[in-house]
Amino acid sequence: MKVELLNSTYEAGKMCAIAASLCYSSVDIDKVSKRFKRNDEIKKILRKVVLAGHYSVLEHASFTFGVESVSRSLLAQLTRHRIASFSVQSQRYVKFSNDIEFIIPDAIKKNKSFLKKYSDILKKIRLLYKEFLDAGILAEDARYILPLASPTKLIITMNARELRHFFSLRCCNRSQSEIRSMACSMLDIVRKKVPELFFNAGPRCVRKKCKEVSPCGKPWVKVMV
Repeated sequence: MKVELLNSTYEAGKMCAIAASLCYSSVDIDKVSKRFKRNDEIKKILRKVVLAGHYSVLEHASFTFGVESVSRSLLAQLTRHRIASFSVQSQRYVKFSNDIEFIIPDAIKKNKSFLKKYSDILKKIRLLYKEFLDAGILAEDARYILPLASPTKLIITMNARELRHFFSLRCCNRSQSEIRSMACSMLDIVRKKVPELFFNAGPRCVRKKCKEVSPCGKPWVKVMV
């Protein structure tokens, strides 16, 4: 899996700080904007905003990620997050090569017997897929035999508010391992990029009591301060 930040709102923290300040100010927008010249001022107001749960102002900052070598199973989970934009590699127009590397879940990797059975089935799928293409069957029809383990690549754009919601669900220890790994990588990236927006982001348990019916009972990563 590869996750990288491709683009983000210029001075994302400052933009959100301006929006937050404007909500409680009677002065003109340009004067509010000029107020934030120092990083410590931006961090101070954003920390106050985030801790107060005034998340609407975070919608003015967006982040675009490039993700590669993830499964179609992950994609099915990811696209349930509606306030986001996705561009995904097409199985209709992109023909997979015979050496396509399917995604293998960690739980199966750890079991040698299951791993062999898993690999054997995927090998047969590779060969049959190639046979279809060689026979002139279009990729858009040959793809019907491709499993959820098929690799894909995509571009994701979310604003800071939706990212925090995404992290609260998908960074949780109870989330499926592949999407959890991706979400944690994304969180690590934006924390370094704009720590004032994501210092306490992550699963709900880093801020409040866990609401899961069956909590995992395990500590999560330390919250940045």
